[in-house]
Amino acid sequence: MSGFSDLKAVFINTTLKSTAQGESHTERLMHNAMAIMETNGVQVDLLRAADHHIAFGVQPDMREHGADRDDWPEVFWPKIRDADILVIGTPLWLGEESSLCRVIIERLYAHSGQRNDRGQYIFYGKVGGCVITGNEDGVKHASMTCLYAMQHVGYTVPPQADCGWIGEVGPGKSYGDDGAGYDNDFTKRNTTFMTWNLMHLARMLKDAGGIPNHGNDVEAWNKGALFDHPEIGKS
Repeated sequence: MSGFSDLKAVFINTTLKSTAQGESHTERLMHNAMAIMETNGVQVDLLRAADHHIAFGVQPDMREHGADRDDWPEVFWPKIRDADILVIGTPLWLGEESSLCRVIIERLYAHSGQRNDRGQYIFYGKVGGCVITGNEDGVKHASMTCLYAMQHVGYTVPPQADCGWIGEVGPGKSYGDDGAGYDNDFTKRNTTFMTWNLMHLARMLKDAGGIPNHGNDVEAWNKGALFDHPEIGKS
């Protein structure tokens, strides 16, 4: 199937390991989704958060707020801004997403005050998903956290927009160690369905020119448009 060659996707891996520290199990699973997209013509970029210095904070450029260094504005934001699809990948630690995953979510939130060219919040018209790996419980919990945050700042989340794999609880093999997880049909199916749902919804939104802005135009609201709100309680 073709028809996705004008779409762009960015995958952000929030493993705690830099590339120099070794291969990422989360990235192994992310590569499966990336391969499906690339096979269908989507332009795919991969960023590993631990390879960069991302300042803490909820402003678009934390250098303007005291940070000595912030790679977010030049390295991450241009790719996220231009992408139709964002996929966040995270390992599980104590049943939760990684600390770097939280940093990425906070930096996405830093742009929540910006607008697109239709007066909507900046992430309207884009779709989001997440990839979770680990050897303990927490796939669904971390997915809820990531997907809620993404939709809250404006991303559209398609059906079944997450995938994951966990091994036995406790110390043991992580995804891809000696082939662990590669033959797991549930993970393969969810990864495939997630990827196609992200592409389909991104295609639909792009063809439609995004989400209609009637009722969610921030600028119009600020100028007094109520979009049929009844103003209950107004004297």
